[in-house]
Amino acid sequence: MEINLERPLLFFDIESTGLNIATDAIIELSFVKVLPGDEVRVKTWRVRPWDYAADCQRKINPSAQEVHGISDADLVGEKRFFELIDEVQDWLDGCDLAGFNSNKFDLPMLAEEMERVRKYRNKAVRIDLHRMTMVDVQNIYHQLEPRNLKAAYRFYCGKELENAHAAEADTMATYEVLKAQLDRYPEQLKNDVSFLANFSERQKIVDYAGRLVYNDKKEVVINFGKHRGKTAREVYETEPSYFSWIENGEFTLDTKQQFIMLRRQFEAEKQEARKAAMKKLTDKELEKSVGSLAEKWGSGKLF
Repeated sequence: MEINLERPLLFFDIESTGLNIATDAIIELSFVKVLPGDEVRVKTWRVRPWDYAADCQRKINPSAQEVHGISDADLVGEKRFFELIDEVQDWLDGCDLAGFNSNKFDLPMLAEEMERVRKYRNKAVRIDLHRMTMVDVQNIYHQLEPRNLKAAYRFYCGKELENAHAAEADTMATYEVLKAQLDRYPEQLKNDVSFLANFSERQKIVDYAGRLVYNDKKEVVINFGKHRGKTAREVYETEPSYFSWIENGEFTLDTKQQFIMLRRQFEAEKQEARKAAMKKLTDKELEKSVGSLAEKWGSGKLF
């Protein structure tokens, strides 16, 4: 079954120096853009991973190299992510997103690289990934037929996945698996990107690392550590220094940015509350002064 699209659906996959979102980097990025009408466009970049703080190429973790087969030497002549950011954003612009295990890894890693460009290169980043609809094909798969991409490809498409862990092969396979899922589960799945995004999202997260989540009341809640289960507002009111600890700690830039925006929101609300209280007090004083003058006028005395 072909996917019912109102906007282009951009399937993507990332290979990286390792699995730590905060300290690792993209080395290969592949996009498969499916347009309404089923035209397919493909773009893959090799990326020289960059350590902005040390201003040097970031090393690939040996365990990661064993999986994707890309070495440090393979990337020496490639462009760095900040040199590709405009082209990457052009591909992202106006699309919904889809990937395999993308909510936990690919999307946070892409967001982190974009935040690094903003922070360390002071370049404008016009794409807000948090506002984009995201379909995680793995989550649909795990909810309906719990396994990995290779098994999913065999199960849904009836063939073996060649060149697994090459970004382009994995991305094309993910596209084919989603189409096959729509064919196999017509009663459970609606051919609509927004529905698929909601179906594949296990928990409403605020930051991609899942340190902040929404509860049933749509309040932002801390999802780790000593404050797990408390609302961000409650923690800000009782321990505002916690927000500073997050901003200075070893967390992803995206997580830090979400905490910063929450702190600014809470501070602005507190400021507005102060202004309202001051206005109320001023109004009472004015009312009291007017009443006093009225008494003097009524008695015929000015002084």
